[in-house]
Amino acid sequence: MALDTSLEAPAPVRQIAQAISGWVDRLGAVWVEGQVAQVSRRQGMATVFMVLRDPIADISIPVTCSRVLFDSLNPPLVEGASIVVHAKPTFYAPRGTLSLQARDIRMVGLGELLARLERRRQLLAAEGLFAPKLKRSLPFLPTKVGLVTAPNSAAERDVLEVARRRWPAVTFEIAHAAMQGTRCVAEVIAGVERLDKDGDVDVIVIARGGGSVEDLLPFSDETLIRAVHKVRTPVVSAIGHEPDQPLLDLVADVRAATPTDAAKRVVPDMAEQMALLGTARSRLHRAIEGRLANEQARLDMVRSRPSLATPRSLFDNRAGEVSALAERARRTVAHRLDRAADEISHHRARARALSPLATLERGYAVLQDHAGHVVTAVGEVHAGAAVTIRVSDGRIAATVSADHSPDLATEGSDHV
Repeated sequence: MALDTSLEAPAPVRQIAQAISGWVDRLGAVWVEGQVAQVSRRQGMATVFMVLRDPIADISIPVTCSRVLFDSLNPPLVEGASIVVHAKPTFYAPRGTLSLQARDIRMVGLGELLARLERRRQLLAAEGLFAPKLKRSLPFLPTKVGLVTAPNSAAERDVLEVARRRWPAVTFEIAHAAMQGTRCVAEVIAGVERLDKDGDVDVIVIARGGGSVEDLLPFSDETLIRAVHKVRTPVVSAIGHEPDQPLLDLVADVRAATPTDAAKRVVPDMAEQMALLGTARSRLHRAIEGRLANEQARLDMVRSRPSLATPRSLFDNRAGEVSALAERARRTVAHRLDRAADEISHHRARARALSPLATLERGYAVLQDHAGHVVTAVGEVHAGAAVTIRVSDGRIAATVSADHSPDLATEGSDHV
């Protein structure tokens, strides 16, 4: 029943604690699944204290069980193990704490564990977290490599030694984190996020040595998978050995079989690159030499043509044609000039024949009055008039002394 409280009649803390304790007691025994985060066995005590952690949410709850129950577990219960507990929730009112009193503990078998991982993989895949189109390519030569691994671990030594042997100038930014246990997920996420914020880090490697399926469970944690999915920097997963494949391998941009393989994928081999450079240089040299040889052959072929080998032969062959054309032109011009000269002579003869001077040269004369008008009849002048007589070689001034009528002209006795 709900408590009847008000501002004027509040309930004391003990009453609230007792009410919560009563409600929890009525819950009865429940089956709870979680991951063992901490185990504490105190000498001489018949009770074992544990902390059970939710694999996804950041929630944990204390668990107590009898030493007899704890010692009967096979294999022994260790931190990081996944278990299912049949327990009675209890609320300890004096301290205000909730705990579970374990009555039965079942270890999650490998088959069941793998089945749960497969269901988790399918759910995350359905959300598109493992889509191939989201995979980013690694840089050819990263400026700085971020490494998330356990301090002083074999994985750290393998990555550093192999990478520096392949490319001595490579630099690393290392974020140490627990690679198993209850702190693994939180510390790996913190390391990945810190490296992702570093603008000089071009690629992030998460490296760990081999281990059992239980040891690699943190790298299939949904919280870690979603955190890696959100980062902007390409991520290389190097967890365990070749057969191991936690869900981190699926969300990472590149999956490496081992930490050594991760170093080889992230950093190029200087000796190999020098060999490739030498091969490329040789191929380029041969290509240039071949191109020059081809061009030289084409040039030699062009130069061997008669037009370039003996350029004067073209002029010599055309010289006769030019001479013949010039002679033909001269004959044509001379012929045209002769015809033109004949035409001019004919025209000159015709002009001379039609010229009044030719008539005057035959003994005729032209009579003009004082005004310059040609006199064509006797009546146009009178006695005493001044006239001008035009002959072939000049003019004669005269005066009319008498005129005669036309009928006397035939007698040839006219006098001027």
